[in-house]
Amino acid sequence: MSFRRYIARRLALGAITLLGVIVAVFVLTFVLPGDLASLKLGPYATEEGLAAMRAEMGTDKPVPVQFVNYVSGLLRGNMGKSWVSGQPVQRDMVQRLPATIELGLAALLIAIGVGLLLGIVAAVRRNSVLDQLIRGYAILGASTASFWLALVLIYIFYFRLDWAPAPLGRLNVGMQAPPSITKLYVIDSLLARDWTLLRHCLGHLALPALTLGFIVSAPMTKIVRAAMLDVLHSDFIRTARTIGVPFRAIVVRDGLRNAMIPILTTSGIAFGYLMAGNVLVERIFAWPGIGQYAWTALTTKDFEALRGFILVVAIIYVLINLVIDVLYSVIDPRIRLG
Repeated sequence: MSFRRYIARRLALGAITLLGVIVAVFVLTFVLPGDLASLKLGPYATEEGLAAMRAEMGTDKPVPVQFVNYVSGLLRGNMGKSWVSGQPVQRDMVQRLPATIELGLAALLIAIGVGLLLGIVAAVRRNSVLDQLIRGYAILGASTASFWLALVLIYIFYFRLDWAPAPLGRLNVGMQAPPSITKLYVIDSLLARDWTLLRHCLGHLALPALTLGFIVSAPMTKIVRAAMLDVLHSDFIRTARTIGVPFRAIVVRDGLRNAMIPILTTSGIAFGYLMAGNVLVERIFAWPGIGQYAWTALTTKDFEALRGFILVVAIIYVLINLVIDVLYSVIDPRIRLG
């Protein structure tokens, strides 16, 4: 199968997945108890007010008409209007998404760095004391609650040691954001060569990124260890060692490259989790991302905002899977034949 046909097939599968998510989100409108107009206007709304709100929201029309209107609105980029912010949901998401991307990328870099290092060391030193310690670290990371770890880090590094800034978002109160180029504060402050602002951005990013990075590094470590063990015990690795190829070159050049498929899969799943599953961490650190936006939408019954969050997360997962599929085909072209 050619590369273009492979990508076209993956795009088609992604489109089918998104359509399924759109249908599921729309069905939630009728599965959840209560009436959207009643939720928005409150318990003291009059019948006239409810009727006017249903007409404004379009929920007084037949279900097929509502679905067509909903899909056509999405195709025009209209995700509805947030009841809390008063802004279109797509505008809120565009404003908040860079903060979540910055936090997710920082946590993923930490998780990949730690996971690769510990996983390779554990595989090379299999069944040693060091391997046992690394496996213990992986078990600890997998069993630690992110909100608990976030509170512990705040208590130690902010309250006790005063090494970290107050957990109040991406910058100190009153500080001006860097010039908006990528909307990622660390990168924008680097591009602006504002080293003081860069230090503040990194300071605010450190604790939430370490919290999520520690949690995600646990499965990353286990996957890297298992993948490297499979590769290091394969026939071609034993042959390479027999003919005198340096062991370090075998591990880095041959072993790691052949173990990249499961590592890429885990990285994609981890990044999807970091984009969608960091709601509590964003809430604790007052991080102005889509996770806190979802929390606010959930607690205030802002259904349009919550529905927009689900759709954005679904799109992110589809894009991540597409990128991983492309990388699969680059690493191992045989995958295109499947």
